[in-house]
Amino acid sequence: MSKQKYYVVWQGLKPGIYTSWEECKIQVTGVENARYKSFISKEEAQKAFSDNPWKYIKRKDKPVRKSVEVGDYIINSLAVDAACSGNPGKMEYRGVLVETHEEIFHIGPLDDGTNNIGEFLAIVHGLAFLKQKNSDLSIYSDSVNAIKWVNNKKCNTKLKPTNRNQAIFDLISRAEQWLQTNQYETSILKWETEQWGEIPADFGRK
Repeated sequence: MSKQKYYVVWQGLKPGIYTSWEECKIQVTGVENARYKSFISKEEAQKAFSDNPWKYIKRKDKPVRKSVEVGDYIINSLAVDAACSGNPGKMEYRGVLVETHEEIFHIGPLDDGTNNIGEFLAIVHGLAFLKQKNSDLSIYSDSVNAIKWVNNKKCNTKLKPTNRNQAIFDLISRAEQWLQTNQYETSILKWETEQWGEIPADFGRK
């Protein structure tokens, strides 16, 4: 049996001390600059809640213990990103576990795509993957446009289909169809690059 943990939420929908990760997650998911951490005793949690959170939260550039969450972002999550050499150009995208940086999927390079299309496809691929695995992980993307397109269930690209990029438009069609015919509870969150650094799924080609 796992030991009881106490979750301190300094900044979230309703700051306080919670006795389960599920309760804590409700308070912090989708909240910008959310601050929270788990403790093994109620006394530690109460002391921390009345204190400066930065005494307890480990920032990204410091070693972190393996846990469900850390700092300002949810470490037990999936990050997605895309890269494109040219516009249009060779496009690829991938999904990476934030905690371990393990690559979960990688598609491409495919001819004559755009970065926005890749970001859109990456999120939908992540949604389908997590639903298939019955996983409750959240998805991080650093693309505002892609998140908006997914929410609207439409890849709003101005790119025109050609013989060279037919494979990409096939993926777009499948992605839009998936969004239209599937329901999901996965949280799609914006990765705050200025605060946390490059998203873990970044291809490192900037």
